[in-house]
Amino acid sequence: MGTIELKPGERLDDLQRNGFQIIQDPERFCFGMDAVLLSGFARAKEGERVLDLGTGTGIIPILMAGKTKAKELVGLEIQEESAEMAGRSVALNDLQDRVKIVQGDIREAGQIFDAASFDVVTSNPPYMIGGHGLKNPDAPKAIARHEVLCDLEDVISAAARCLKSGGKFYMVHRPFRLAEIMVMMHEYHLEPKRMQLVYPYADKEPNMVLIEGARGGRSRLTVEKPLIIYESEGKYTPEIYDIYGY
Repeated sequence: MGTIELKPGERLDDLQRNGFQIIQDPERFCFGMDAVLLSGFARAKEGERVLDLGTGTGIIPILMAGKTKAKELVGLEIQEESAEMAGRSVALNDLQDRVKIVQGDIREAGQIFDAASFDVVTSNPPYMIGGHGLKNPDAPKAIARHEVLCDLEDVISAAARCLKSGGKFYMVHRPFRLAEIMVMMHEYHLEPKRMQLVYPYADKEPNMVLIEGARGGRSRLTVEKPLIIYESEGKYTPEIYDIYGY
């Protein structure tokens, strides 16, 4: 484990897996359960290359480095401060030989990386449409949550350009945009193959959807059993404890 100096406002969080830790700044943005669930839903085989679009803190590549035998995991992040912080988390965990953070725009991913050069692409993109009503659309939290610097089509088209034929795309999003997601993925030949709805409680409406697409795949979708987060207030279900590695 490396030693890294924290900047003002930053903290170290234990990821409960492989002894990994991550640097976060609550004033900028902290990863949520959606990123952890995506890292558990996504699959990467031994020797594969993985690209995470809009990596933020670098949480998804770091967790997937602990959960998979992927050869290389690359996180693309547009915000300079976030990319620099993610890079320090990579060094902190001595993952420099497998995980790389690149500062750049999702909309330019096709120029930053060679076409069809990744086996797997993951993304936990902004969920909210546009930046209307935001007091400060340039704020890191606004950029992470609202489609200020990229929209759903930017993410899906970038994934399509970067994936090899037959490569897999994994995304977490909100159910209210599911119809749009399906149409967009089909348009860019990322055929939806697997889907799982996430419910806060068994008797509540789903608030997340995990989806897998295959580049150039045939039309056949498997809907997995629902993932329930809480058994009761403050108590996760066994499935969530397993994903978190507790």
